[in-house]
Amino acid sequence: MTSYTDKGPKPEAGKFLCFDHVTFWVSNAKQAALYYSARLGFKEVCYEGLETGCREYSAHVLQQNKIFFVFKSPLEPDRPTEMVNFLSKHGDAVKDIAFEVEDLDAIFNKAVERGAVVVQHPHDITDDFGTVRLATIQTYGNTTHTFVDRSKFKGLFMPGFQKSSVEDPLIKDLPEVLLQRIDHIVGNQPDLEMEPTAAWYERVLQFHRFWSVDDKIMHTDYSALRSIVVSNYEETIKMPLNEPAPGKRKSQIQEYVEYHGGAGVQHIALVTPDIITTIKHMRERGQEFLSVPKKYYDNLRDRLKSSPIEVSEDIDLLQKLHILVDFDDRGYLLQIFTKNMQDRPTLFLEVIQRHNNQGFGAGNFKSLFESIERDQEQRGNL
Repeated sequence: MTSYTDKGPKPEAGKFLCFDHVTFWVSNAKQAALYYSARLGFKEVCYEGLETGCREYSAHVLQQNKIFFVFKSPLEPDRPTEMVNFLSKHGDAVKDIAFEVEDLDAIFNKAVERGAVVVQHPHDITDDFGTVRLATIQTYGNTTHTFVDRSKFKGLFMPGFQKSSVEDPLIKDLPEVLLQRIDHIVGNQPDLEMEPTAAWYERVLQFHRFWSVDDKIMHTDYSALRSIVVSNYEETIKMPLNEPAPGKRKSQIQEYVEYHGGAGVQHIALVTPDIITTIKHMRERGQEFLSVPKKYYDNLRDRLKSSPIEVSEDIDLLQKLHILVDFDDRGYLLQIFTKNMQDRPTLFLEVIQRHNNQGFGAGNFKSLFESIERDQEQRGNL
């Protein structure tokens, strides 16, 4: 396991601020939005579709604090062609990861100069609330990155959207979920494509390597993976990249690649200030999570006895909720992973709470893998 301290030279112009929003292309955006609202506590805030003059697709925008998820679906059988083809190949999946930036044109021009494939050149969209400037480039698989400059916009999300009137009486009285922002977004790569993808982020976006781990640590008796985390200069955006490593059986990464149809977003990690309350409430809402065996917590208690770190949360309660703990000499993190968010064994979510620990739960990978492998075995894919 390696943590990198050399961020390289600071970019001469342009600045990545944070994750702006994530766009999912799905077969039924209305139903997907309701699912994420009911299970994860999001609220639909605005909408684009036939009623707003958009003739090709509908888009439902969900918000929870600083997290924005956009669910898009085609409205006609054969168009937009790219969306129809994407859904046929990948199923419901993340299409675009958007970053809020300063000096969008400088970032875009530098990316193109360094080999980025352009999807949309810089352009403005405007309504009564102001102007948002956008540009989009291609990244791994069929995933894209959109740069967003909203410094001249005072509206809720984006010009062209109308405020949503959705008020589901079954949802409004459910317990509150405390998700604050996106912590990191993980992209799975086919074997031997992780390094070239990491190099792309370094070259095109001027990101740097933040953390990495190899299959000597990331393995079980059956499967293994390698991972590199890339980040912007300010380290406000983290993008882990995984690839499968040889093992006795099929790894979770290889399963993802086969069912997704290539590289794509495997999971999105969401920060909470109170993981115990959040997971209690998400379970009450019906969200399913991976389970962790009792042995994990027996081992955890033994390891903590010789650690300078004291976990303030009740370990018995963490065990009851199946929340994982990882720690080093400076701090710890708490994390838990949902089961797959759709029928294909592809995208899932992570909920994470950090206590002076900026890692990614390497100490939990073996337990996480074993939990995923139990589900893989049920699917007949191990």
